Amino acid sequence: MTLLADQLLVLSLLINFVVLGTSRIAFAVRAVAVQGILLGVLPALVHPFSWHLVGIVCGILLAKGIIIPWMIMGAIKKAEIKRELEPFIGYTSTLVLGAVFTSLAFMFAAKLPLAPEHSGLIFVPASIATLLCGFLVLMSRRKAISQVIGYLVMENGIFIFGLLLANAMPVMVEAGALLDLLVGVFVMGIVINNINREFSSLDTSRLNTLREE
Repeated sequence: MTLLADQLLVLSLLINFVVLGTSRIAFAVRAVAVQGILLGVLPALVHPFSWHLVGIVCGILLAKGIIIPWMIMGAIKKAEIKRELEPFIGYTSTLVLGAVFTSLAFMFAAKLPLAPEHSGLIFVPASIATLLCGFLVLMSRRKAISQVIGYLVMENGIFIFGLLLANAMPVMVEAGALLDLLVGVFVMGIVINNINREFSSLDTSRLNTLREE
């Protein structure tokens, strides 16, 4: 089971590079949805079976794999945008930075004093790498929807790390994490709608045109 979990985490890391390297926003959303599904399966692989676990897995798969991507795809269609054409940092540069961040994550995780049951797994480096890649997407993209995608990747990184602590997390904390994610995306959807309505663009760099009168 742990071998399969590590393989899913490697696939998740590869999806980070897909998101970093594509200009097609809808494709990036689908990639993040696949990443969410992969991560949603992980709890079933690393923790013993229980109906509580089944409920958490189903909730994660539903939220990360269906509901949130569907909401973002709806925002993309309403805004009528397809590509991120002029990011703050070019796609080749972000891929290189993503590779550097991933390497640093593995190097840093190797020096951490992990518990014996966690030392042979790649949960910690995968978590740090995903968090950094999500932050890189968030900071390097101009369009608000692309930044929401970066936020989702960051949340996936936090989720990976949280799997190591799942035995100690009560039901309400886990449900609260999903609720925070849904609320965050909902708020970002409102922001995206207002930006697009007022500026006829989702380029967040145009917000610097606002001045106090």
